Amino acid sequence: MAAPRAVRIELSEVERAELEARLRRRKVARGDALRAQIVLLAAEGLSNLAIVERLGVARMTVATWRRRFAEERLDGLADEPRPGAPRTVSDEKVAEVVTATLEKLPAGRTHWSSRGMAKAAGLAPSTVQRIWKAFSLQPHRVETFKLSTDPRFVEKVRDIVGLYMSPPERALVLCVDEKSQIQALDRTQPLLPLRPGQVERRTHDGKRCGTTSLFAALDIKAGTVIGKCMPRHRAAEFRRFLDTVEARVPADLDVHVVMDNAASHKTKLIRDWFAKRPRWHVHYTPTSASWINQVERFFALLTDGAIRRSAHRSTAELEAAIKGYIDAHNADPKPFAWTKSADDILAAVQRFCQRTITVQAKCLGTSESGH
Repeated sequence: MAAPRAVRIELSEVERAELEARLRRRKVARGDALRAQIVLLAAEGLSNLAIVERLGVARMTVATWRRRFAEERLDGLADEPRPGAPRTVSDEKVAEVVTATLEKLPAGRTHWSSRGMAKAAGLAPSTVQRIWKAFSLQPHRVETFKLSTDPRFVEKVRDIVGLYMSPPERALVLCVDEKSQIQALDRTQPLLPLRPGQVERRTHDGKRCGTTSLFAALDIKAGTVIGKCMPRHRAAEFRRFLDTVEARVPADLDVHVVMDNAASHKTKLIRDWFAKRPRWHVHYTPTSASWINQVERFFALLTDGAIRRSAHRSTAELEAAIKGYIDAHNADPKPFAWTKSADDILAAVQRFCQRTITVQAKCLGTSESGH
């Protein structure tokens, strides 16, 4: 018996916008995003089998959500009531917890804990935790941010992201920077290694045994890194590093260098070095926007993989560990995949700026009304 023909899906502009928004939303449940993706692919005319192969899910899953959307539209993508005991917490109480979390602070504290909110709302801590999880609220967490004030921010972002996403032909794109003042830190007691039932242990204090600075150039296409440790990070050392890089890149290729606005990168010594080499092209990152330089991601991996948990009794040991990490990385390089277009980045920055302005205006209004 032939399988029933898949239901044809046609979307209105409102439905398409809502489904695409669910895909873009960072804190949407994975199941909701999957259902939205199934419906969007079905609306493109894909068969259930094609969607299964594209998303790697069960055929019954695709057929179910396709049918439910055809019958109930967006409401059909919601979870059906589950069997079990009825809810004991009303929608009004849930709204009360969410509103208090977002708009109020506990007396004498900077943020809510689940126990504090439970006591204030008359609920169990586990209930508060479930409500926070459902609404993606994490009062215990905080992140930092810094907005660039570079007047050429938009121009520089488009320039550098263009290099990442569409590199020029017959050219290398290198992300260059230095990780300065890396400490060779020895522990005051030997490390206690990992064993069943116990994580690795180390003393919280250490003995400083000198510092080194790592100069690195990341080839964004190959994923390989040219690195060199030096005792200082002045313009003189940076020039010597550029000589090292030049000796290791093919002479018949143009070289596009992405680097930040550090003073050591803009001295006359460095400007003259680039002026004598017309095949080298410099692209400066925006001020306070080091996140756009891909070598920073490599530095983070280096810190996690070879520096933070180690013990080194001299700078020679530290430099040997760094060299060993770079050699292992280059033996099996994996380029970073840059996925955000310049338009996506600028749109996100614009939304963040607008939200920041709104919050500042609200805080200013509150302070003025208080006076």
